[in-house]
Amino acid sequence: QVQLVESGGGLVEVGGSLRLSCAASGYIFSLYNLNWYRQVPGKQRELVATITNGGRTNYADSVKGRFTISRHNAKNMAYLQMNSLKPEDTAVYYCNAPKGIQNYWGQGTQVTVSS
Repeated sequence: QVQLVESGGGLVEVGGSLRLSCAASGYIFSLYNLNWYRQVPGKQRELVATITNGGRTNYADSVKGRFTISRHNAKNMAYLQMNSLKPEDTAVYYCNAPKGIQNYWGQGTQVTVSS
C-alpha cells in the first residue's frame, strides 16, 4: 500500500535552516505530483509547495524565496529545503500524494522555530 514517511523536523532558531524528507513507497512515485502541507493547531492545513511529476514547482507566497521543493525519482524521495526560518513557520509538516481519486498523507514531522 501507499506509504509516505516524513523526517527531518526539529527545533531551530530564527533564521536557521532545515531539510525535510519524504520517503514514498507502494506506488510509481515518478508519475504523480507531490505536495508539502503544514498545519498549526486550530487552523486548516495549508499548502506550502508542490512539485509536479515533470518537476515544475509552485509555492505559497509566505515561503517563496525561502523554501525549495525537490524530488529524486530514482530514490522515491521528496524534499523541502527550508531556509531563513521564521517563528510563523512553526507547524507540523506533511507530505501528500494525490493519486487519482485517492489522497495519501504521511504522519507529519514537527518543525519548531524559536525566537
